[in-house]
Amino acid sequence: MKQETKRISVLKIVIYIFFCFMTALYLVPLLWVFSVSFKTNAEIFSSPFSLPKSLFVDNYVVAWTAGKLGIATWNSFLVCVITLLLSMLVGSMIAFAIARMQWKMSKLVLTYFMLGMMIPVHCVLIPLFTRFAKLGLSNNLWGLVLPYLTFSLPVTIYIMTGFFRSIPSELLEAACIDGCSIYKIFFQVCLPLAKTGLFVTGLMTFVANWNELLLAMVFISDDNIKTLPVSLSKFVGPYNTNYSQMFAAIIIAIIPTIAVYCAFSNQIVDGLTAGAVKG
Repeated sequence: MKQETKRISVLKIVIYIFFCFMTALYLVPLLWVFSVSFKTNAEIFSSPFSLPKSLFVDNYVVAWTAGKLGIATWNSFLVCVITLLLSMLVGSMIAFAIARMQWKMSKLVLTYFMLGMMIPVHCVLIPLFTRFAKLGLSNNLWGLVLPYLTFSLPVTIYIMTGFFRSIPSELLEAACIDGCSIYKIFFQVCLPLAKTGLFVTGLMTFVANWNELLLAMVFISDDNIKTLPVSLSKFVGPYNTNYSQMFAAIIIAIIPTIAVYCAFSNQIVDGLTAGAVKG
């Protein structure tokens, strides 16, 4: 018994050391970027790993104004929120139909959407660009919402299908006996019970679309409707790069995602745990 107790304690120590190492691995680069964002270019090159001698806040002011990060942040927020709401609504409806409604093509439809997870965006970039140019969707935020929604649906449907399948059938039968229609069962019974899944899929969709660069760079050329990742690329020039302002712009760009993680961390952990058990 004593040897087993010692082994367990040693194992716990190793696990704690590993988690501390992984935490430092993720936090140290972020803290370094935050520290460098308050330095001047000369100070970055002379002492890149030291603390800033003085807080040079002008980096954030110039990055926000000259880089037009305010407009870019609003554009990214608008695109991400519209995509988030549509993907959660449409994806949960499709997942409910696959998981709880009896029809012959349900498994085939689920397989069809799962195939979308294996198609990289690079394969459809040129066809999308030519088609959107003909439809007038290039240089338009809707030209980003549609592909973002398309690539977000497979993951949303896959996760939400597992949550809807875990709902007891007796609960749905009781709702039918009480006179609930299929729409009331979905919106008033199933959707509230699967809210943890909505938190997980919503966060994944928001973060993925917030950081997306390739489609936004190809489809948008007007500075007034560029998203945040595209605006960050302005700080890197072919002959000169303003590193201090670039790092300040990076901090501004990652603040919303960190805020979302901090605000919904408990729901995210509950959703992942529930999905692992119910999957």
